[in-house]
Amino acid sequence: MGEARAHHHAGAVTFRPIRPEDADFLYEVYASTRQDMLAALGWTAAQGDAFLRMQFHAQDQSYRMQFPNADFLIVLLQERPIGRLYVERRADEILGIDIALLPAYRQAGIGTAILHDLFAEATRVGKPFRFHVEKMNVRARRLYERLGCTMLTDDGMFLFMEWMPD
Repeated sequence: MGEARAHHHAGAVTFRPIRPEDADFLYEVYASTRQDMLAALGWTAAQGDAFLRMQFHAQDQSYRMQFPNADFLIVLLQERPIGRLYVERRADEILGIDIALLPAYRQAGIGTAILHDLFAEATRVGKPFRFHVEKMNVRARRLYERLGCTMLTDDGMFLFMEWMPD
């Protein structure tokens, strides 16, 4: 999917492999997905930043160890970095590890376009597209359900979902 393209009303969404100089941007994307949780803790900005940086590095190391064959990609809109997409193609499935966009690009159809591209790939190769979603992420869950994804398991914190080709 490194060369894949999703089409969006604001322009072409493209992807490129993550590079070392993307670390600050990737942290920004990660931190933007944790603001609600962080606000509930009532910490100072410095405490929150230290916690998020620790969590970001732990997640990154975990993903790279668990998914050594994954594509770790930057999502670009008109060549500007707007998010991240981590996907591993396996013998029996396409596994969506992480899809996250900066807040300014959420709810604009970009995530849906990326998912449609992944669903089209799943259809071409005859494999399900599977992924985890945080149970508390109601907005994402509604999107996945609207797009025809179904829940496989619920571990209390995450739902494991799939989209099956027809």
